[in-house]
Amino acid sequence: MAIATVNPATGQTLRTFEPYSAEAVEQRLARATQTFAQYRLTDFGQRAQLMHRAAELLDADRETIARLMTTEMGKPLVAARAEAAKCAKAMRWYADRAPGLLADEHPSIADVADAGASRAWVRYRPLGVVLAVMPWNFPLWQVIRFAAPALMAGNVGLLKHASNVPQTALYLEDLFRGAGFPDGCFQTLLIGSGAVEGVLRDPRVAAATLTGSEGAGRSVASVAGDEVKKTVLELGGSDPFVVLPSADVQAAARTAVTARVQNNGQSCIAAKRFIVHTDVYDEFTTAFTAAMGALRMGDPMDEGTEVGPLATRQGRDELAELVADALALGAKAETGGAYPQGLGEGWYYPPTVLTEVSARMRIHHEEAFGPVATVYRATDLDHAVELANDTPFGLSSSVWTHDEAEQERFVRDIQAGGVFFNGMTASHPALPFGGVRRSGYGRELSAHGIREFCNTTTVWVAAG
Repeated sequence: MAIATVNPATGQTLRTFEPYSAEAVEQRLARATQTFAQYRLTDFGQRAQLMHRAAELLDADRETIARLMTTEMGKPLVAARAEAAKCAKAMRWYADRAPGLLADEHPSIADVADAGASRAWVRYRPLGVVLAVMPWNFPLWQVIRFAAPALMAGNVGLLKHASNVPQTALYLEDLFRGAGFPDGCFQTLLIGSGAVEGVLRDPRVAAATLTGSEGAGRSVASVAGDEVKKTVLELGGSDPFVVLPSADVQAAARTAVTARVQNNGQSCIAAKRFIVHTDVYDEFTTAFTAAMGALRMGDPMDEGTEVGPLATRQGRDELAELVADALALGAKAETGGAYPQGLGEGWYYPPTVLTEVSARMRIHHEEAFGPVATVYRATDLDHAVELANDTPFGLSSSVWTHDEAEQERFVRDIQAGGVFFNGMTASHPALPFGGVRRSGYGRELSAHGIREFCNTTTVWVAAG
């Protein structure tokens, strides 16, 4: 795949970039290593000052970077502005809280006395150069949720961004440099996916984090495993959205629309499978279908657009293939289900609701990365839990019920990294984010996220 900005609303190539040469990559690796040797010695106050400055610059650049993201990957402009604001918030969150999140931990003297210690403690120390392999769907947020905690912990970062958002990738390097972070603290590598293995195997790279496809995760994990290097993987998701009889069904249906089509449906934590108890199935499906069908699709730069194009032609066509396979095997399209007309050469696909979905269909097992929802009828609570877990993924989930016993059942039995009750799944700096099963391992955000790329060091001082 070429490293290029291609406007998904028009299919027009706006700018192309030559991949960095081996010599250019080597220069950046050397610079990162040299910078880490000094940056790791800075204190939290110094790092926080720089991170706050970066947040201020991002706020000032919000309109410019929002338009750039919309141009490169097609998200509605309103959503792009919100993404930039969320990033600045997370940067400030870590700037203010990193000292407490990484403070030394002191067990009581009584607990360590029998180990022959007069005192002992735990210190969190940075690992070094961390390689981040990031996707295009949230081209700012995916990077910041790695970079803010990693830099506040004293690490330095190398970013290999998706090849269709190169200008956003370069903006991020400029942002941190402009805020005063030392040269080499955060650098972008304009390289293809084939060059990632060489960077990851370099002994100067201490660890890696990847957000992306299951295949990309396997590739990075296998190389990192061979090199015995720490990784965090956030991969795909096919999140269930469960509606039970005690729910406010109309509120659930309204939220379900946002949960499915946020970011044009291209979100790992978007609700994708809607599992509805038979007692409220008709009410929910009618309301959900009507709202999905009424969404305004069009130019993502238009303030009134609710659903823009998919980011790539390949992604749009793969989504259409999933829908076509389901329809051929007996699914019913309540709305959507075919390429739209009258939107030019852009990579659009309409909000679609499929019912009568079965396990014979690919869409039952594969992640639908676009504004396509599958709706299932659950006969009872046990069936709802069974359907929710009938996926190889396990990122997050949304369950609509006011029954505390039902809530506890899902907390106990759902195979996912999160369960959100009576609201849609979202990521927040204060809450750990990540999945299980084929959705990956490790956590981003919160105290868990900042500690992923730290050396948890035991310090022991002998008695006497």
